[in-house]
Amino acid sequence: MSTDMEIDSNNTVPPTEFMDEDPPAMNEQQESNNVAVLIDELKHEDVTFRLNSIKKIDIIANALGAERTRNELIPFLQESIDDEDEVLLVLAEKLGSLVNAVGGNEFSYYLLPPLENIAAVEEASVRDKAVASLCRIAQDLPEDHLDKYFVPLLKRLSVGDWFTSRTSATGLYSTIYKKASPALKAELKTLFAQLVEDDSPMVRRAAAKALVNLATEVSDEDILSTIIPLFQKLAQDDQDSVRLLTVEVLVALAKRLSKEQTKELLLPAFMALANDKAWRVRYMVASKYVELSEAFGQELVRENFTEAFVSMLKDTEGEVRTAAASQIPGFAKLIDEAVIIEQLLPCIKALAADANQHARAALAKDISGLAPIIGQDATMEHLLPLFLVQLTDDFPDVRLNVISNLETINKAIGIERVSQALLPAIVELSEDKQWRIRLAIIEYIPLLAKQFGSKFFEEKLLELCMSWLRDLVFSIREAATKNLMKLTEVFGAEWAKTAIIPEVMKMMSDENYLHRMTTIFALTTMAEALTPVMVKEYILPIITEMSKDPIPNIRFNVAKSLETLIPLLKKDTSTTELIEISVKPTLEKLSTDQDVDVKFFAIRALESNGKY
Repeated sequence: MSTDMEIDSNNTVPPTEFMDEDPPAMNEQQESNNVAVLIDELKHEDVTFRLNSIKKIDIIANALGAERTRNELIPFLQESIDDEDEVLLVLAEKLGSLVNAVGGNEFSYYLLPPLENIAAVEEASVRDKAVASLCRIAQDLPEDHLDKYFVPLLKRLSVGDWFTSRTSATGLYSTIYKKASPALKAELKTLFAQLVEDDSPMVRRAAAKALVNLATEVSDEDILSTIIPLFQKLAQDDQDSVRLLTVEVLVALAKRLSKEQTKELLLPAFMALANDKAWRVRYMVASKYVELSEAFGQELVRENFTEAFVSMLKDTEGEVRTAAASQIPGFAKLIDEAVIIEQLLPCIKALAADANQHARAALAKDISGLAPIIGQDATMEHLLPLFLVQLTDDFPDVRLNVISNLETINKAIGIERVSQALLPAIVELSEDKQWRIRLAIIEYIPLLAKQFGSKFFEEKLLELCMSWLRDLVFSIREAATKNLMKLTEVFGAEWAKTAIIPEVMKMMSDENYLHRMTTIFALTTMAEALTPVMVKEYILPIITEMSKDPIPNIRFNVAKSLETLIPLLKKDTSTTELIEISVKPTLEKLSTDQDVDVKFFAIRALESNGKY
């Protein structure tokens, strides 16, 4: 930066003198000092300081004024391009927002040179930001400036020695094309065609990405004469990393062409990509299958797309099968029900037992979407058996995905049928000998609760939830207490008051001290989801009563519970007094207990009372 912008610390003149303003007031002087610090930090050796200053470059520019920003700040930034990527990333973004700071659109061309340089750096994320800023500026450039400044910039980038500049150039064509004259459009098409044939695969990849946007800007005539030949060239590229990017171009083109043109010009390319030798290309087609199908239209889909889709569901690569599985419901909407049952369902049944766990999980997530399409009878006959298989899958994501999407099945065949078919399997899993399987089912219970509703849940699953509180494995009992809190959050505190708390209270007099201890855990955990008044009426009396239990482990857990309840009681003025009336006397009594642990936790609870 020129020496005019440097701050002389020995000078008594306020730093804003360089802005030719009147001597500032105290708050203005402070602000100008801050700007002076930011200017100094632009040249700081520490990247952290430079980064901080670049983030506030708009403040510096506004302080300098439009003329000095154009003549001093921008040239300095132009010389500072050789900086760390993290600095350049912010600078590339900030330059796009400095149009007003340099004097408006009439002077925005001053911002182009530094952005042109940044657009040629090695780091892709930095280049992308620079391209985005260039596009932003180009949209509002005066027409004569577009020809005088932006087009030459585009040409320089398009023929640059390094692939990085040519890569960035591809992203600028769609923005400038819609504002170009007919003569310039012809020149731009020629230049872009050269990038499509570039020796560097990275440039051809960038061209394939850019072709998606360009296809939306050109005329129908240009689609046929220019864009489709470029697409076909890229779709036959010897690099699979280029070919896979043409799938999105195919979608964009299919939306522009008539049915007859699509069939003649694009269908062969689709078939070639769908059967490509590289699995990554097939994966891209599979992941965009519904989007492609909708773009091509239902008639062409029914005639030509089913065979390729079935092939992908049976693909040798698990990633392709996984992507195809996620597209099943969307694709099924576009074909006949008979085709679904005869051709897709056999593949779906095979996928349910696929060796790739991610393919099974993707199927479990989306298969429920078939239920509304094929109807009640076919769902009962074909899909429910698959759901039962998936509920017993070793991979937890499969089980979770089935349970998470039960609502869709409920709507298709009714909750009664779902419960008759699936609840026995859920109950069986909840009683499995392997405690980890029981634990997994407990984790899914809140999801089931949301699907089934409170009335149905009480009738079918509440007893099961309560039985877990008496499980022999501590981890199960612990999870069961947390489950009760989540159910309270799902159905509300009033529901818990009538459905859960009475059942838990029955355990406080259980002969097994572990069950009595679980009562404390359950009530304490649930308390967080209840109102302070409910804690006062239903939780606190039981906890304080259990402080008299003969087992020390029970008593010290009572002390820990009361410590948890104190902040909950303080949330409401009507329950705060209970701390002095009930909680504190109970803890004081426990603090004189003969058992060391009971005494320790009681004293800790008393001390914590002052913290809340």
